[in-house]
Amino acid sequence: MAILETKALSYFYQDGDQRRFILKNTNVAFKQGKFYTILGQSGSGKTTFLSLISALDTPKEGQVLLRGKDIKTIGYEKYRRDDISIIFQSYNLVPYLTALENVLVAMSITDNQLPPNQKEVAYNLLDYIGITSEKADRLVNRLSGGEQQRVAIARALATNVDIILADEPTGNLDEGMEQEIVDIFQNLAKVHNKCVIVVTHSNDIAEQSDETYYLKKGVLKKYE
Repeated sequence: MAILETKALSYFYQDGDQRRFILKNTNVAFKQGKFYTILGQSGSGKTTFLSLISALDTPKEGQVLLRGKDIKTIGYEKYRRDDISIIFQSYNLVPYLTALENVLVAMSITDNQLPPNQKEVAYNLLDYIGITSEKADRLVNRLSGGEQQRVAIARALATNVDIILADEPTGNLDEGMEQEIVDIFQNLAKVHNKCVIVVTHSNDIAEQSDETYYLKKGVLKKYE
């Protein structure tokens, strides 16, 4: 069974009597334990699609379903807080907090069940994705771009969700660091049974994912 799916999902702008579609009648299903990529040129609607499945925007038509239930019924805020985590290209970390504190803030917001020893769990998460305890205690703006992206991934994992969404997560990183982030995504899917969906322009990343979709002129198709 799909953990996340869209049914007849559309997004458009009204221009007089004309509808200008960014996304048109999109039907796609995502499962746990898989690493997905969504390719498309700039302006193709990739970020719009991600915004819709992450409830940062609302569809003009159609539905986004979590385990068969419309996320509108769940409540967009609750869905964002408890069911998904988003990793942004620009990291979106709180610059005046340490790496550890950024992770702890995320843990304090969710309603999901978390272990009582949250500080220890946060240190372990950061260590798992390559941030030592010494670096975990640094302000995030004193970390490299690759390290900040790792902190963003640890923050995404800290809320104990099953769906990880990422918008061009390696866009600001060099090739070597990009591969390390891809390795983390693969591990999250295969070892930890997460559903990982990455919007990217990189064919190299797409080739390493389990399934790739291509978005062109508002139509999302599986990439064979």
